[in-house]
Amino acid sequence: MSDHLKDLSDAGVSIWLDDLSRERIETGNLAELVAAKHVVGVTTNPTIFASAIADGERYDDQVRRLVADGKDVDEVIFELTTEDVRNACDVLEPAAQATKHDGKVSIEVEPDLANDTDATIASAQALWKAVDRSNVLIKIPATQEGLPAITAAIAEGISVNVTLIFGITRYQDVMEAYLAGLEKAHEAGIDLSTIESVASFFVSRVDSEVDTRLEAIGTDEALELRGKAAVANARLAYAAYQDVIASERWARLAEAGANPQRPLWASTGVKNPDYPDTLYVTELVVADTVNTMPEKTLDAVADHGDVQGDKVSGTADEAGATIERIREVGVDWNDVILALETEGVDKFKKSWTELVETVQGQMEKVTR
Repeated sequence: MSDHLKDLSDAGVSIWLDDLSRERIETGNLAELVAAKHVVGVTTNPTIFASAIADGERYDDQVRRLVADGKDVDEVIFELTTEDVRNACDVLEPAAQATKHDGKVSIEVEPDLANDTDATIASAQALWKAVDRSNVLIKIPATQEGLPAITAAIAEGISVNVTLIFGITRYQDVMEAYLAGLEKAHEAGIDLSTIESVASFFVSRVDSEVDTRLEAIGTDEALELRGKAAVANARLAYAAYQDVIASERWARLAEAGANPQRPLWASTGVKNPDYPDTLYVTELVVADTVNTMPEKTLDAVADHGDVQGDKVSGTADEAGATIERIREVGVDWNDVILALETEGVDKFKKSWTELVETVQGQMEKVTR
């Protein structure tokens, strides 16, 4: 019987789970996924935590203690989420020891700070200190205000998962922010080999946005381009990454011990039922990347993912031609990316509101 996830891992793709809960940790489910499904990392977000906290009673005792100590809702959220991430880091520590770059667990800065550089830096510092594990990654959004925060965090030796990247130009800005942070860290005498980073490039949302516009145009040529934008965009992102890795600037940093900021394919759950449910995994296979998947996608790849090796290297010209065809039929590509970035931050903030409301409900429940 084929082990499709092993095939994916053997092709150089690090398999991360886009989910976390205290139940997964305490029942041994997360450890089982690491042992049996080649999972070597975890990503989280406020929606994931809201679902975990709402669905189980494993948080009740801690919530009750924190409420008794007079903690407010933001403090309770901080304590609950950092504890889960700390414990997940411990589960992933063997993977961190066994691999060069994996065994990572990500936790996001407060989304309401996405447009506040200084507050984002402070949030990243607080999370880094609270989790207190070398294999944690602090998620910082790739907003205009987030870019200097990324540089500042890296300069202090904080490992970062840059999130909410949709377009190539912003991705290039993210890579620049990482390099600048590494250079500052090097000047400060920090061991660059201790700093890790991934750049989370979002995939499925691109097709959702572009397909809606193509269907509104409605011509045969436009409709034929549905489902092609996201993969093409991601492949162009990988080409941009290769350009940086080939630069003299990177060579100097690598010589000093720096780790590459690997592309991470995020939002890889397929939203359109007409598309293969493994589309954003099997079409984006290339070495030295990460694919973070919801469990449903992970299971689909395990069951029937057809991994055919590298599907990305050397595809930049074809991918660029696909984007150009999408432009030619009438889609404003720059507006697509702007809309996705704006919506991404908006969803980011709404997910935090959802988490706050969920935790407030739990705080009220345990004090009844």
